[in-house]
Amino acid sequence: MNITERTLNDITLLDLDGNLVIGGNKEFRQRIKTIINSDVRKLIVNLAGVQYMDSSGLGELISCYTAMQQVSGHLRLLHLSHRLHHLLVITKLITVFETFDSESAAVASFTA
Repeated sequence: MNITERTLNDITLLDLDGNLVIGGNKEFRQRIKTIINSDVRKLIVNLAGVQYMDSSGLGELISCYTAMQQVSGHLRLLHLSHRLHHLLVITKLITVFETFDSESAAVASFTA
């Protein structure tokens, strides 16, 4: 898993490249912990480079969402593939996560 971190004003964007699968999520988990400890409260996770996610990867997204909620932060998901979107629909997590197809819309959602 390759993770690229960018900042737009007070919003942190994580661009993920690779699969979110069991055994491969340690770097993602550590990056989220570091971000939260850095007082980041607005986070966008760009999933455009994620081709496959198993239940462990889904669990990591849920953990990320929960961790952000615990510090009064906000998480947005960006560029879900059709398969990842379908996974969120069938697990009914689509009602939990805010998802966006464009980066500008995701960024604007923090000010709306």
